[in-house]
Amino acid sequence: MNHRGNIKKGFAELFHKQSNITVMILLVILVGMGEKMAERFLPLYLIALGGSTWSVGFLNAMDNLLSALYSFPGGYIADRIGYKKSLQLFTAIALVGYALVILIPTWQAVLIGAVFFIAWTAVSLPAIMSLVAKSVPKNKRSFGVSIHSFFRRIPMAIGPMIGGVIIGIYGRVLGVKIAFGVAFVLGVVAMLIIQKYMQEELEPKEDKDHLSIAKTLQLLTPSLKKLLASDILIRFAEQIPYAFVVIWVVDNQGLSTTQFGILTVIEMVTAMFVYIPVAMLADKYGKKPFVVITFVFFTIFPLILLVSRSFWMFVIAFVIRGLKEFGEPTRKALIMDLAPENYKASAFGTYYLVRDIIVSIAALSSAWLWNISPATNFIVAFGFGVVGTLLFGLFGEDLQTTKN
Repeated sequence: MNHRGNIKKGFAELFHKQSNITVMILLVILVGMGEKMAERFLPLYLIALGGSTWSVGFLNAMDNLLSALYSFPGGYIADRIGYKKSLQLFTAIALVGYALVILIPTWQAVLIGAVFFIAWTAVSLPAIMSLVAKSVPKNKRSFGVSIHSFFRRIPMAIGPMIGGVIIGIYGRVLGVKIAFGVAFVLGVVAMLIIQKYMQEELEPKEDKDHLSIAKTLQLLTPSLKKLLASDILIRFAEQIPYAFVVIWVVDNQGLSTTQFGILTVIEMVTAMFVYIPVAMLADKYGKKPFVVITFVFFTIFPLILLVSRSFWMFVIAFVIRGLKEFGEPTRKALIMDLAPENYKASAFGTYYLVRDIIVSIAALSSAWLWNISPATNFIVAFGFGVVGTLLFGLFGEDLQTTKN
């Protein structure tokens, strides 16, 4: 009872004192809802428009590469013009991508449109993390980051389910176009809410040095570099099978797009159940154990996926996929803790720049591994996960360790 009371008190204090947190939540729900209605089905859409499995692999690689390339300017812009203006800019860029997909129904146009919309999360994340860092005290930072992660999973759960139903009714081509139309409208609403209700940063802007990528790399501490190396290997385990999960479930095993949407709901609800309690425990007892547990779930998911042949086996697999979010907010909070106070968004963006550039190579190889066999794709992903988990378990450091 006391534990539930602490969670309720934490929510009440955060929303009462920080209206920007509420606006941020509305932003990630609205933009995320539109994005996830269609984004999870893009591999099926590409193939329906005449693309090959190589176009699916290229989309996945491009997602990771753009996430990397956008992270650094996203952090830099957020530090320079503030999180409000940067979030408006990034949302407007995503709307351009949605419009391209709606107006030009070719697989080439999807790839071009993806340049604008697929990395919205990456380009906006440094600004959102900066907002959180400035809105909550350090001893509650994991909790603050978890609030973002918790509400971001609402559209990630509901969006694919709605998208799956729409695609089931209208087909893969028209259904995805309808989903992107909804995404465009929700993005416009989000822009209006930011403009009217999000407050500008109150502290005066400081004249900051123009940090190059080389300089921001120097801001990554040895402890942060250990986390980064492990994280890269874990993302190999995630991204090698990522784009082909929907193809494995729908085309290879014969489940419907609606069933895939239900599985996604199960994944996201599982993640939402563990976010807040884990964050509060991590703030109190240290972050490393929870990050290690997260890496374990990342590792075993592709193996469980490989042996899944029925809907109920996939339910187990997607519960495990949801549990891989166990300590993700905690990992992000640790990055923010270790980043310099005046350059948190830039350091956060640089971390993701390095990580996702390297991971994009693994994502590009995913089609090659899939064409050998789905089993090859999943087993190679599992192997990378084992190495990444062991690396952080043996050599990774916690915030308390760096202070000693």
